[in-house]
Amino acid sequence: MGIEIEVLIAYGFALVLLYITGYILYKLFSKPLKWLGVLLFNGILGGIMLFLINMVGGYFDFYMAVNPITVLVAGFLGVPGIVLMIILKNIL
Repeated sequence: MGIEIEVLIAYGFALVLLYITGYILYKLFSKPLKWLGVLLFNGILGGIMLFLINMVGGYFDFYMAVNPITVLVAGFLGVPGIVLMIILKNIL
């Protein structure tokens, strides 16, 4: 009435297979998920910077559109990106 040896071997094999599969998935998706996290963080920072520009710019009748492109440009390039967008907005 005990557990048979074949069942124990099957459970052990399944655990080893699960461990190997998890390790492979971790190695495959750890860098893309890191990049996605960095992109999301930079996008949030870009949105906050654009919000602050719009708050201060409201006193001078100046605003920047907050859309995914401007947020990502501000997030990737930081302050130089915002200066670039301000210059382009004034030129165009």
